[in-house]
Formats: sequence, structure tokens, C-alpha cells
Amino acid sequence: MLNPTLFWTIAGGVLCMMELIFPTAFVSFMMGVAALAVAVVSLFFPHNALLVSLWIVCSIGLTVVSRRFFTPKRKAEITGDDMEAKAVGGIPAGTTGRVMYEVNSWQAKCVDEARDIAPNETVYVLEKKGNTLIVLPIKMLN
Repeated sequence: MLNPTLFWTIAGGVLCMMELIFPTAFVSFMMGVAALAVAVVSLFFPHNALLVSLWIVCSIGLTVVSRRFFTPKRKAEITGDDMEAKAVGGIPAGTTGRVMYEVNSWQAKCVDEARDIAPNETVYVLEKKGNTLIVLPIKMLN
């Protein structure tokens, strides 16, 4: 049987690292932080049902709190015409990637299929096809 402290430490590390690979707007990262906190609690209270319950409560609480503090404040005069987005992890040529657009992560593809988009590069949203945004790097417009 795996030691509860070791289990929660490994689970926390894996969840935190998953945020780097699969950006989820800090959800998996907060679940990882909650698992690391539960690992500390498991040193004193090694009861599995209590630890799982504590992890669920902490995960939900940290996710709600992180949304409150890490979500950008929206302007009072938003028109819904915001056409700029930011590439999350880069978009290789001819494939889809992720962009942050209007505070949400969207699947995106560059209109020029021979061009890479670098991580954190600002892009212009040209159109929406289903749940995929068709984008173009801002520097190509200038």
C-alpha cells in the first residue's frame, strides 16, 4: 500500500505539471496545489476518506478563488467586438493550438497554414468556424 503522503505529493506534482502541458486556466494547477496541501495534512490525519473530501473541498475553493484574482478585470464598456487574442502555447504551422480570447481558452488555427505562431504572441481573430477560431498574427497586419 502506498503511503498517503507520498500519494498526495505525487498527485499534486503531476496535476501541477499537467497545467504546463494542457493549459486549463489554472484548474489542474489549483487541484495540484490542493493535493500538496492534503499531503501535509496526511502527515497528521492518514484517513483516506477525510483526505479525499478535503482535497475536493480545497480544489473547488482554490479554483473559485483563483478565478476571482487571476481573471482580468473586464472594462465597463465592453462591446463584444474584441478581436485580439493571445496564443497560449504556440501554434505549429498547419495545426491547431490554443489561444486566450475574451477570458476563455479557445482552439485556434492560423489562416496561413505555412506560418508558426509563437507562445504568447498576440493574434487577430478573423472568424469563428465551429469551436475553432481562425487567427492571424498582429505583426502580419502591420
